Amino acid sequence: MTILLKNATFIDWQTLHLNKTHIIVEQGQEGGLKFLKTLPKNPENYSIIDCSGKFVTKSFACGHHHVYSALARGMGTPKKTPENFYEILQYIWWKLDKALDKDMIEASALVTAIACAKNGVTFIIDHHSSPDCIDNSLEIIANGFEKVGISHLLCYEITDRNGAGKAEKGLYETNSYLQNYQGLVGLHASFTVGNNTLQKAAELAQKYNSGIHIHVAEDLYDQIHCQKKFNMRVIERLKNNGVLDFPKTILAHCLHLNKREKEIIKSSQAWVVQNSDSNMNNNVGFFNSSGLGDRIMLGTDGMHSDLLRSAKMAFLIGQRFDAIDFEKAYHRFRNIHNYIQKNNFSGDNDNNLVVLDYDTPTEINRNNFLSHFIYGIENRHIIHVISSGRLIVKNRNILTVDEEQILNYSRKAAKKLWEKMKK
Repeated sequence: MTILLKNATFIDWQTLHLNKTHIIVEQGQEGGLKFLKTLPKNPENYSIIDCSGKFVTKSFACGHHHVYSALARGMGTPKKTPENFYEILQYIWWKLDKALDKDMIEASALVTAIACAKNGVTFIIDHHSSPDCIDNSLEIIANGFEKVGISHLLCYEITDRNGAGKAEKGLYETNSYLQNYQGLVGLHASFTVGNNTLQKAAELAQKYNSGIHIHVAEDLYDQIHCQKKFNMRVIERLKNNGVLDFPKTILAHCLHLNKREKEIIKSSQAWVVQNSDSNMNNNVGFFNSSGLGDRIMLGTDGMHSDLLRSAKMAFLIGQRFDAIDFEKAYHRFRNIHNYIQKNNFSGDNDNNLVVLDYDTPTEINRNNFLSHFIYGIENRHIIHVISSGRLIVKNRNILTVDEEQILNYSRKAAKKLWEKMKK
């Protein structure tokens, strides 16, 4: 049934104009909104939600997530304590992703989608890795997201670190997936991708009018390896192989870049995703937007599914390491909608909404909204979430799936995963 939000205070995500109105939410991925001054005469035709005293605005989206990390929370420590970023990958994440099976991937997708939905995130760009369970892994994730009601843009992390055979399997999985779904061509990072695989990935992106989704200079090791093996810096290598020619290309992290590399990115069509929480957790450095242009959006890198938290983290850390103010933090938070729209991806139309029970002790208006955004609005204020015109979260409870059943399923999958990682 079509949703009617009555007595709402609507915040336009672009102009920040606040308007008291009734809203009809059209259904479907291409649906929109209709604003009414008076309630319709046939209320029985609608599913009515009273939004008196509530704020309604466009829902959120994540520019870089990792579903495969969902079952890591609470797992035991690695056999060797990592001393640097490469060892974090070697002893934790590369050990975890190789242990994943289909049930674990499904559980990870479902719990990630639920977490995103409850945090007001209705569109996820995910970067997946499961080198011993590649076949159909992306479709498993897509199905999990769609059960919950989350739109998506997926890719598989192609890499040579597990051998040429696994790289070919990653290319094949990507090719198969892109025949039926919107998506990207995923690569791990320059330091685990050889020239042959890089060229094949670029050709695949060209074939499907897609783009490359890759980690870039997350740690200084990426640059050191590239200069030693290819006698150039990472961005130069990607440019030479056509990666930056696609307007759908996503470069995650981009911490250790020089001025020339930033100029190349700015003059290209590629987009950058900032992941401040993860950068702090891995102690790899701090994001600095100087010279990159404005095609910057926010991600979580699998740390969590709370984009409001990511925006606050970007702003606060940026007070020391970046030139960022309220307006720039909000622009990065919302820039993913521009990325999706400009590249004609579906699933992020105006009928994706959050209803906020924001108990502000001070006036909120167009001129001071950004201050409320940074210092006031949190995920606890999200009470209802609408995805493509469908109510998926009501009174903070997920409606589309049995959350308790899924959590039980994921706990069993996590125990199995942790046991495999001990071997």
